[in-house]
Amino acid sequence: LDAAAIIESATRTGKVVTAEEHQRLGGLGGSVAQVLAENIPTPMRMVAVQDSFGESGTPTQLMEKYGLTAEAIVARSLELIAL
Repeated sequence: LDAAAIIESATRTGKVVTAEEHQRLGGLGGSVAQVLAENIPTPMRMVAVQDSFGESGTPTQLMEKYGLTAEAIVARSLELIAL
């Protein structure tokens, strides 16, 4: 994990959004949140699977089911920008 890049980006933008095809807990978002908490507390949002078991389906179906579409990422980003 490139902590320096995360810190530089958070310093420049003042906000952070992570998006991943993974459980929210134990994923990239949590690692980024830890870097931010230890170095430069920054408002952030995580777009990830919300603590549920995976299911079968097409990639498109699964992205929609778990709220991981481009539209969902944009919506979470806009929520953060509005702060």
